[in-house]
Amino acid sequence: MSICFEKLSHEYSPGTPFAFLALKDINLTFAEGKMTAIIGATGSGKTTLVQHLNGLLLPTEGRVTVNDHVIEAGKKYPKIKDLRKGVGLVFQFAENQLFEETIIKDVSFGPKNFGATEEEARERAVRSLKIVGITEDMFEKSPLELSGGQKRRVAIAGILAMRPRILVLDEPTAGLDPQGAANMMELFKRINKENGITVLIVTHNMEHVLDYCDEVVVLGKGRLLMQTDISTFFENEEYMKKAGIDPPSIVRFKRFLKEKGLELPADVLSIEELAAEIAGRYRR
Repeated sequence: MSICFEKLSHEYSPGTPFAFLALKDINLTFAEGKMTAIIGATGSGKTTLVQHLNGLLLPTEGRVTVNDHVIEAGKKYPKIKDLRKGVGLVFQFAENQLFEETIIKDVSFGPKNFGATEEEARERAVRSLKIVGITEDMFEKSPLELSGGQKRRVAIAGILAMRPRILVLDEPTAGLDPQGAANMMELFKRINKENGITVLIVTHNMEHVLDYCDEVVVLGKGRLLMQTDISTFFENEEYMKKAGIDPPSIVRFKRFLKEKGLELPADVLSIEELAAEIAGRYRR
């Protein structure tokens, strides 16, 4: 599904003393089938932006297009439910949304709410739970019996069961330990590659941006500052400083090596590539 923002602005509490312009004249198109990070300082408008994708927020000015759905400022949109079938939005601490008696019932709820039969909903739930690594022997357990990471996987399975073509994740690894966070990011990458789902991730974790994403969108004070591929972004030291972004450890290490006289190619962005490049130079 294609995603395009055109001259989009969003103001909270317009016409009141508390009015706040959170997004300002955003022109942005997301690449279909890619895994894109949306980054920026706290308050830059990241969450406000992604909540326009399934109609949780509506434009104050401009419009947003998601495939054949066009939502324009000042106009009612009667097909919000259809839009939400195609855009799955996973909030921070999504596990807090679990409420059914069993895991399988919880994951089946979404498809049934959108018109699937009991049998169809269960089939989708089983498929989605397997994708996220929840085994069949756990299906009848209460969600309350699960670990934090397992609960989050079940919550994500509930979104996948509705068969979205776009998956939007707002700080999806918040509160997880490093291994749990890495496992979660591997899951999103697999969903993106194996299922062809466009994945948008709001995150502050630059290591995750570097290791898992294809492109990056940078917001600052409600404006679009930059949209580019990962390699180009992490080449741009001055821009990262301007955006208040702390680079990943490998980027900082490459800068250290450059200061010591060893400059490495811009596309060397993993430990394995860095080690191979240094070893090759010494062999020569």
